[in-house]
Amino acid sequence: MTANTFEASDHDRFSDWLRERAEPDWSAAVDHRLVEELAAGEIEDAVFRRYLVQDYAFVGTLASVVGYAAGQAPTVEAKGELAGFLGTLTSDEDDYFERSFDALGVPEAQRQDPDRNDVTEAFCDLLVRGALEGGYAETLAVLLPVEWVYLEWASARADAAPERFYLAEWIDLHAIPEFAAFVGWLREELDAYGSELPPRRQRQIERHFRRAVTLEVAFFDAAYEPPVGGEPSW
Repeated sequence: MTANTFEASDHDRFSDWLRERAEPDWSAAVDHRLVEELAAGEIEDAVFRRYLVQDYAFVGTLASVVGYAAGQAPTVEAKGELAGFLGTLTSDEDDYFERSFDALGVPEAQRQDPDRNDVTEAFCDLLVRGALEGGYAETLAVLLPVEWVYLEWASARADAAPERFYLAEWIDLHAIPEFAAFVGWLREELDAYGSELPPRRQRQIERHFRRAVTLEVAFFDAAYEPPVGGEPSW
């Protein structure tokens, strides 16, 4: 066994070991300028609009991977948990996006078929590769960090009350008990299956997890970078 495997660590939980291995990007994501400005109500609409359009494009791939994970899941209970979250993505969260896009003046073409930036493309590619090139644990390894990071930053700012509804509701969506329970369940699933895998697959899961957190930071960064050639003519 090498020092790069969970069994050689002193952590009780596989997911805690993964999170530690994702530093310093983990802290950079949960304390990013974007979430600080969002909670303070100081983020510019142009920045949040760029972020939200790219996030909606990402959620399309995320929903597909969650559905794939439900198919991979080894128990009926696990299938139900994942199917329930898929329902949230395609109902409550989708309604939030539509109302926010209306308020931010995002045209239909940019909602349904936006130009995905390089980070969004890389993020979607990671989700798909994690699901298709591995097993259930590898799929969990790309799903958990993208949800856990959001729970972490939103929970720390749950008392924030920015005036713009699309900022306040974005925090609320990721700080509610139902979302916290789902992230907790994802952790328990990956703890159970990942900790029993051979070292080679544990290292692969670790790489997926770390890559997802690194891309989360880059995804937030990209919202502050107008596209080459300027903004679309909205």
